[in-house]
Amino acid sequence: MKIKNWDIFIFIVLYHIAILALIPAAMGVAAWGAITLFLITYIIGGMSITVGYHRLYAHKAYAANAFFEWCVLIGSALSMEMSALKWSHDHRIHHNHVDTDKDPYSIKKGFWYAHVLWLFDYQRDYDPSLIPDLLKNPRVVLQDRYYGAFVVVVNLAVFGIGCLFVSPFASFYFGVLLRMAMIHHSTWFINSLCHTIGSKTYARELSAVDNALLALVTFGEGYHNYHHAFAADYRNGIRWYHFDPSKWTIWLASKLGMAEKLRVINDIALQKALVLKDKKLIIEHLEDDMGAVAAELKAKLEEVSAVFEEKAAALMLKARELKQASDDQRKSIQQELKAQRASLKVTWNEWIALTKQAACDYELAH
Repeated sequence: MKIKNWDIFIFIVLYHIAILALIPAAMGVAAWGAITLFLITYIIGGMSITVGYHRLYAHKAYAANAFFEWCVLIGSALSMEMSALKWSHDHRIHHNHVDTDKDPYSIKKGFWYAHVLWLFDYQRDYDPSLIPDLLKNPRVVLQDRYYGAFVVVVNLAVFGIGCLFVSPFASFYFGVLLRMAMIHHSTWFINSLCHTIGSKTYARELSAVDNALLALVTFGEGYHNYHHAFAADYRNGIRWYHFDPSKWTIWLASKLGMAEKLRVINDIALQKALVLKDKKLIIEHLEDDMGAVAAELKAKLEEVSAVFEEKAAALMLKARELKQASDDQRKSIQQELKAQRASLKVTWNEWIALTKQAACDYELAH
């Protein structure tokens, strides 16, 4: 790999050397005040990326008012990960061309390339047509124009505030250096580890995986396979037990009147999409197999998927009927809905068993 962005290379190398070289001195000042400063700045900077850069700007998963946007745009200066405009531009390219040569941080080029090396040779082919919505946002444009000033002012302010509670060295090491490194590597691990180790529950054809452990340090971004399958959803963790504080923050902001138009994929639509994706993937793998077993599997896939789609359509139609029903009709319709849901669940479980069998027999990627 030929280094093209020497400024980025030197900056990243130097701050890592500084962190390692100063460990002995940092151990002597690692008190609760320093750790608290690190955690607060890490959470603000990291959440500004996940809640703001990623879900608000890159994917338009919800809308926010000006106050909320300014909180994100100012807080993101703690991450030092480019302006929202450039970050979103590159991320939309990633989703449009994931796992191809056009993907800026494609895992196909290797784990460490996807993690950090891409930053050293990436040449942005700036395409305004990818971000027309952001170019119309005066706050985003202003932050992009004066991003350097945002970074300097915010980080100096954090350093100064930190000096009120801990020593200048502790404020710099824990509140600036260590915080910046932690945010960087957390973000980079989404590009590398979350395309390497984990489960492919929703989009088996993609390299993206769900990694619950990584969700703990990335504020919910670890559920990456779901995200690549349904990028417009404001949630990454869709189960009640999924750790996704970014989702919780957006939801809370909506209750406080600072966010609206939260986009979600409902369960039935989600399952329908998964059936279509799985069927397409498996049939593509079976195209060259003319054997009787493959033919039987294809027929079964078509049969079960058709039954599922028919039941899902009927369930959604019945749900619409319930909304328009009178009080006298509601009880009977609710009973019908309950029966239809149970029937759909049976077909869904049959589909899961069928795809697992296909994956086992034909070594499909999980």
